[in-house]
Amino acid sequence: MECENANECHFYANEIPVDKGLGELQKEKYCEGDKTLCAIYKVASIIGTENVPSDLCPNMVCRANKAIEEYYLNTRQKM
Repeated sequence: MECENANECHFYANEIPVDKGLGELQKEKYCEGDKTLCAIYKVASIIGTENVPSDLCPNMVCRANKAIEEYYLNTRQKM
């Protein structure tokens, strides 16, 4: 089942330069497989697609967690 964020996803749209074979394997695993494992999906689901780093790849879960943490820290500081 294709991820509902596929139309907005920079990775799915091939906007990130990755090895063609590796990119296709990641699309199968994350975009067409278990989207809940995808770092991009995680960020988009929690803090919105507009806050997904443009160079984030599906397997970068640690970086996704950091982006989410920084978002909440910045939001809290603005209050």
